[in-house]
Amino acid sequence: MSWTQGIKKFDSLQMGPWTRRIMLSSALVVGFLGFSTRKATGPAAPAQPLNGPGGSNYTHAQVIMQDSAQKTAGYWLFEPAAPRPDSAHVVVFLHGYASINPMAYGGWIRHLVRKGNIVIFPRFQRDMFATPTEQFPANAAKGIKDALQALKTGDHVRPIVEPLVLIGHSYGGVTAAYLGVKFKKFGLPQPKGLLLCAPGTGPLNGAKLDDYGKMPADTKLLIINSNDDHVVGEPFQRKIFNTAIHTPTRNFLKLYADDYGSPGLNSHHNACYSLDEAFDCGMRNPTIYRSYMVGQTDAIDYYGFWKWGDALIDCVRSGDNCTFAFGGTEEQKSLGVWADGKKVKELEVWMP
Repeated sequence: MSWTQGIKKFDSLQMGPWTRRIMLSSALVVGFLGFSTRKATGPAAPAQPLNGPGGSNYTHAQVIMQDSAQKTAGYWLFEPAAPRPDSAHVVVFLHGYASINPMAYGGWIRHLVRKGNIVIFPRFQRDMFATPTEQFPANAAKGIKDALQALKTGDHVRPIVEPLVLIGHSYGGVTAAYLGVKFKKFGLPQPKGLLLCAPGTGPLNGAKLDDYGKMPADTKLLIINSNDDHVVGEPFQRKIFNTAIHTPTRNFLKLYADDYGSPGLNSHHNACYSLDEAFDCGMRNPTIYRSYMVGQTDAIDYYGFWKWGDALIDCVRSGDNCTFAFGGTEEQKSLGVWADGKKVKELEVWMP
C-alpha cells in the first residue's frame, strides 16, 4: 500500500469530520518529521552480507503468519516454512507505542523467521491513548502465554521456549526490561536475552521500574541509543544500564547517523523500523503512517539491529557470536563500508 493509498484508507474510517481532520493532520505531521535530508549522489551504502549475524544465508524461504490480535492482549505468530521444521526457538518482538501493525518491523521479522525462529508479536495496546501504559506488561505477558499455548496445538511448529529472547522497540523496550525483571509475576520463562532498541516512554510513566537491580545475573542485555532520537532521549536508557548492576553482560550502544554516501544512514528513534507491506494487518494510526516515511531497510539494519539481534540470540543459545553483540569489539561496532571502501561511522560502546 502506498502513502497515498494509506491516506485514502485512513480517511475512509468511520469517524466524525473534526476527529478525522485532527488525526489526518497528525499523520501528516509525523510523516513530515520522518523525512531526512539525504544526499542525491555518493557511494552506495553497504549491502546485506551473505554470512554471519545479519546475513542473508537463510534456511527457510517462507513465513507463515497467524493473526490472533484483533483484541488487546492478542498476538501475531510468524513461523518458518519451506522447509517447515518440527520445532523452532521462540523470539518475542515487542512493538513501540501505537506501532501495533507488524508491517512496521516486517523486514526484521521476516529475517528472524527465515533464520529459523518463531516470532511472537504480542499486541499489548489497543491503539493510541486507549490502553493505560501500566497495563502493557500484563497484556504482553498474556499475549506471549496465549501464543505459546497455541503453538503447542494444531498444525504449528512446536516452540522451544528456553532460552527466551525479547526484542523491544521504544515502549516495547521498556516493557521488555520490565518483564526481564518481573517475569515470575506473570508466569513467564526468564528472558535470557534482552535487546532494547531506543527504549523510552516520553512523558508517560507506566511499566517503568525505579531500578533494574533485580534483573538476573545470567541475563544478557543490549541497549541501543540512537543519537538523533528526539522522541525519548537517553536518560531512561542510561537508568536501565546503570542500575542493572547484577547483570554483568550488558552493553550500552550509541548509534550515529552517517550521510557520507547515498542514501545516507539515519539514527532517529525509529531507525529499527523495516517496513514490509506483506506483513500489513490493516491497522492504521499516525504512528503507522509515519512508518511509511521512515521504515526503510538498509545497512543500519543489516550491520546494526539485525546483526545484534542474531548475535544476541546465538550468544544466549549456544555461546556463539558473542563478540558481535558484546565487548566493544570491531565485530560489534562495525556498520560496514561504503562502496568506495570508507567505513560507515562506528557506534560507541559502554560496558560495566
